[in-house]
Amino acid sequence: MIANQLALIKREIWEHRSIYVTPAAIASIVSLSVLAMIVFASGFAKELDIAIFGASNLAGEGERKAALTAFFVGTSWLFLVGLAILTVFYCLDSLYGERKDKSILFWRSLPITDAETVLSKLLTAVFVLPIVAAIGIIATHLVNLIITSAWVSMKGGDAGLLIWGSVPLLDNWLTAFVVLIASGVWMSPFIGWFLFVSAWTKRAPLLMAFMPLILIPLLEWIFLRTRFFASAVLDRGDAMPLFKALDFETFFEEEHWRAGIDKISLLDHIDIVQFLTSPAMWGGVIVCGLFVTAAIYVRRYRDES
Repeated sequence: MIANQLALIKREIWEHRSIYVTPAAIASIVSLSVLAMIVFASGFAKELDIAIFGASNLAGEGERKAALTAFFVGTSWLFLVGLAILTVFYCLDSLYGERKDKSILFWRSLPITDAETVLSKLLTAVFVLPIVAAIGIIATHLVNLIITSAWVSMKGGDAGLLIWGSVPLLDNWLTAFVVLIASGVWMSPFIGWFLFVSAWTKRAPLLMAFMPLILIPLLEWIFLRTRFFASAVLDRGDAMPLFKALDFETFFEEEHWRAGIDKISLLDHIDIVQFLTSPAMWGGVIVCGLFVTAAIYVRRYRDES
């Protein structure tokens, strides 16, 4: 079972190049944007000299740590957006595509069950895609730090002190990894739904997947004047119980780090126990399981000959 799953997941990575091309493209765009900002900022030589002098001699480790954490967060959010888009298109194409090009007939000739095939696609969407995105984030941070360090050194600054001496690498990378994996688990009901639509629909999987998500809350509001479906489904992304009381608008304000540099830690604001004990999380996993079971049933008994 495990050997089959590993082989099937490798197959998904081979067949869907977007799994690694998308993070690579985002990493390239972010790195080029940082390089462009550095080139643009180089035109303000006097202001840069003052800023580097102030960061070296006046700013404390807390200020530098806050600035670098903000830089990391700013260069990471695009990966989360890209992951969401990639997951939708991957799930909708994963079972629909093999029926469209008739490759399902070949895979059915192998000693692999429908359950193993669908489960491999679920594991790829929930875990593999976030892990690849996390690798992209780490690579992007390293490239941007090297670029920034070279630029600071060219300007006469001490890159070892200003960049590498204060950069919270482990804190940011672990936070990114936890957030990405937790997001995949938290949004698993949608992943299960998309896999079911991919296995069931005969055409336009994107339309068939999103039309109910739009029409049901609209009809509910028109006829019942309630928002139960919209609150349970459409607002799910804003209700992930992973963070403690964290407000990014005030996170980097002075009072959050004046008491000490340990205040600037994204990892300290993550509550894994709260996430793992959340009824909403487990309810979503159950819903995902129901949709995946339906996808397995449809794939098993649909006649593609």
